Amino acid sequence: MGLRPYAAFLLFLGSYLPLSVILLVQNFKYELWGTPLCWSPSSTCLMPLRQPILSLSFVAVCFACFLFTLVVLRAIKPRQSIEVLESKHIPADLMNYVLPYVVAFMGIDYNDIGKFIGFLVFLSWMFLVTFKSERVIMNPALSVFGWKLHEIKYRSPGGQVVLTSMALYDSASMLAPSQTYKAQSVQDVLIIK
Repeated sequence: MGLRPYAAFLLFLGSYLPLSVILLVQNFKYELWGTPLCWSPSSTCLMPLRQPILSLSFVAVCFACFLFTLVVLRAIKPRQSIEVLESKHIPADLMNYVLPYVVAFMGIDYNDIGKFIGFLVFLSWMFLVTFKSERVIMNPALSVFGWKLHEIKYRSPGGQVVLTSMALYDSASMLAPSQTYKAQSVQDVLIIK
């Protein structure tokens, strides 16, 4: 099953929820710690964020997109039966997907327009790369909700052709060899429930 570009973009933005929270924390005015704070501009109190509209908007959009990702995964109805021959859990691959981008943008400041525009260009480029490589559905934050990434060898039950694929598996247990599961392909990744 392929993804339409707008749906893929929403799934992609959901994967940057951790980054949006990091940027929000960096946008906080820590010098105001312990003073009376407010969330609206007035003469009697101070806003705790340097750029509240940008920082809160980015968190809200990424959070909404992450919720969209969870809804999409829940709505997928696996139709294809597969027999798993081998399964290898890949815990580090999700971190490899996100860690370089988080580290690369620890210095982003919403007040620096050049860096912020560069950040938007970077996100656009990363979306194109992940969309064209058909890996948009791989979201590192999904591991918090029990989804595990596996590399599996599988075949159709009774079939002879052995295929290899990345798979997201929604369970607390490992994928067991010689077991039959229901799966649905989303881009280049199998979703197994």
